[in-house]
Amino acid sequence: MTLDPIHQFEIKNFFKIGQIGDHAIYFTNSSAYMLLTVAVICLLTIRGMKGRQLVPGRHQSMAELSYVFVASMIRSTAGEDGMKFFPLVYSLFMFILVSNVISIIPYTFTVSSHIIVTAAFALLVFFTVLVYGFYKNGLKFFKIFVPPGIPIYILPLVVAIEIISFLSRPLSHSVRLFANMLAGHITLKVFAGFIALLGTSLGAIGWIAGVVPLALTVALTALELLVAFLQAYVFAILTCIYLNDALHGGH
Repeated sequence: MTLDPIHQFEIKNFFKIGQIGDHAIYFTNSSAYMLLTVAVICLLTIRGMKGRQLVPGRHQSMAELSYVFVASMIRSTAGEDGMKFFPLVYSLFMFILVSNVISIIPYTFTVSSHIIVTAAFALLVFFTVLVYGFYKNGLKFFKIFVPPGIPIYILPLVVAIEIISFLSRPLSHSVRLFANMLAGHITLKVFAGFIALLGTSLGAIGWIAGVVPLALTVALTALELLVAFLQAYVFAILTCIYLNDALHGGH
């Protein structure tokens, strides 16, 4: 019996949906879980808003709690003006959170474990900040590269560092989410695989010895639930911080 913790991240083609030049476009397991994530979010939102009551039920409480949480996050980091980006931040937060939670279920697929997905989200945020920043502030947007109170003799160095930091945002924004989800699920797979390996190689003694990796797997699963929320929160809060530059970059 072999242990392959990377196999769970394999992209599998289900059926062909089109072709661009020599490149075929397939509906994959990643696409299926993305659609599942969107369906779950829509279901929770629709059920939460249907038949609204003064004393909310479970679904309405979940919908209201998610709205208030994201709205408070935006107001505390980007101000009241940031609420115009509420649909963007809410969609990113809920998609990442729900997809991460779904991926903890055994034999499912981890959408955010692929850098192409997290990079697409990060580039969406980056270009939104860039386009809206110049739209709202014009050339004053370049003020974000000139921190106030910097002595003139080190100003060129500080500006260069700020520009490099700004351009590297999509990289750090995407890699943080991708790396955490990838590493967490590999660790879970390894410890869960130890249980089966011990049982098949050592028989009854192996299954008894497998209690230790089983306990670690349960503990890591609980930790992964926390990480699933934290990574969605970190991605959303960084999005709000970056959007604050676009909203108030000229001040």
